[in-house]
Amino acid sequence: MYLPPPFTCRDAALAAGIVRAHPLASLVTTDDDGMPEASHLPMHLSITDDGRWTLWGHMARANPQWRHLQARPQALATFLGPHAYQSPQVYPDTARVPTWHYVAVHCRVTARLIGHDDAAAKDRLLKALIDDHEPAYADQWRARDEAFQRRMLAGIAAFELQVDEWQCALKLNQHRPEAHAAMQARYAAGTPDERALARWMERLGLLPAGAADAD
Repeated sequence: MYLPPPFTCRDAALAAGIVRAHPLASLVTTDDDGMPEASHLPMHLSITDDGRWTLWGHMARANPQWRHLQARPQALATFLGPHAYQSPQVYPDTARVPTWHYVAVHCRVTARLIGHDDAAAKDRLLKALIDDHEPAYADQWRARDEAFQRRMLAGIAAFELQVDEWQCALKLNQHRPEAHAAMQARYAAGTPDERALARWMERLGLLPAGAADAD
């Protein structure tokens, strides 16, 4: 993605935190005609001790995109965190224009499809996603009869995405410190996304001493 230096984050822990807090990815592939295609899918992130990232997910088997991954395993998975409009009124001068602030992570990946008949691997993937979002549901899933589970597992195409490179953007007007106090005050009183951006400003140390609490 276009990533000017002021907005570049190289902190792997921060980037991983964004992926886990906002796990609905846009998975972008190319179809047989070379046209881009995207699906919006929840992903589970695992990280090895040596820092390698892997994304795990699945889609409906009726979705042709899994065949794109099979034919062309290089793909892009993007994660969008809080985002909001910024009015130029936060600047002390009027020679400014509106912009949009956001927190995002992009991952270039290489895909490996999990075997259609590998019910055990699919089950492990589903349980990882259940544990991410509703651990209590695990008992209900386990209590279903095997025939039901087999039908559900047969209806999905599961995959592993090895992350070859990740980029993290924290676009919060870092290069315009004269606007930070007014920007944070507006965001702190705004929508849930705006309040989340105000907290990111605090986290990155963009607020002058004595600025209002974003909570």
